Amino acid sequence: MRPNPSSKKELELLVTLWPSFSHFESFSTDPRYSGIRLNSAGASPDDLKREFTILGNRARDNVVPLYYDVKGRQLRITEVLTGPPDDLELRLNHPVAQRAMPTVVLFKGGEDSALLERIEEDGHRLVFRGGPKFSVRPGESICIRAPALPTLGPKKEERVYTPLEREKISLAREAGFSRYLLSYVETWKEVDELLEMTGRDVELLLKIESVRGMEFVANEFKKRDNLSLIAARGDLYLELDRPHQILEALRLIIEKDPEACAASRLMLSTLGNSNLTVNNLRRRAERDPAGVLSAKEVLTFIEEGESDPVPSCADFSELAWLYDIGYRRMMLCDEICMKKKFLGRATYAFDSFRSSYASH
Repeated sequence: MRPNPSSKKELELLVTLWPSFSHFESFSTDPRYSGIRLNSAGASPDDLKREFTILGNRARDNVVPLYYDVKGRQLRITEVLTGPPDDLELRLNHPVAQRAMPTVVLFKGGEDSALLERIEEDGHRLVFRGGPKFSVRPGESICIRAPALPTLGPKKEERVYTPLEREKISLAREAGFSRYLLSYVETWKEVDELLEMTGRDVELLLKIESVRGMEFVANEFKKRDNLSLIAARGDLYLELDRPHQILEALRLIIEKDPEACAASRLMLSTLGNSNLTVNNLRRRAERDPAGVLSAKEVLTFIEEGESDPVPSCADFSELAWLYDIGYRRMMLCDEICMKKKFLGRATYAFDSFRSSYASH
């Protein structure tokens, strides 16, 4: 017997797309989706203006609801000062507090790393001993696992939303967005600040991606109308103290919010053999003196890599477990959504699961 049979709501699927994607038009009207996320990571205000121009007046009225993803606390690179083959130095959007050194910092969703040696410029400049294997670019996120280097707290006034982020939020609101996601939520303060900028009548999904975010869920979160949680498993899995803690984290989030969404690290086998891309790119990088591969080269490699069209047993089992503990909303990761063939394959597999296991 399934542990949570009470919720009869149909299983929903959300994806990530940009209007400039060649496959946006066909997927943005696909009834199999209940939401499309626009991930603003790395996008400049000019980039957003171009995307919103393509979108036209559809932000509020698109067939599939559109969500704009706001970046709050997440540590992101604003400037790369030096890089491979020299020691890496970079600036961050938010300051971090110095603790024990050296410490490991994760890049590329945990697939790359570098040893942080010291912090300068009041917590904004990071100096690494050596560097990650691959190049890093402005807009990319980094992960410094708590409690080694938490962001500055009560001793300094936090600015969750940088001037750049505020400008981007204003552009999204002007474009007509009435649905938002907020990354790295840890307090009510940043939620209320965002609602002051967007208007309090919007729908808002709160992405839980850190240990402090889980403490917020456990001790402070209270369900509100038009407000839901997202278990953002991509970063949350990296941030937790131990890998197995992701299971209890997922249980806690759905217990606190029956409308919560489970996002990322789903249906990865639909990428075929390209889910080994990082290891293969590492081997290719060994033949590249600078160790640099552009985003275009990465996508080309994925596109040309051999693919296995059969989703794994583990993927279907994971969908079933998430469904059984109560999740009725799920979101695919960016890597799947970037290419039409991967998104089509994952959507077909997910829809098959929805019409069979999740329909009973």
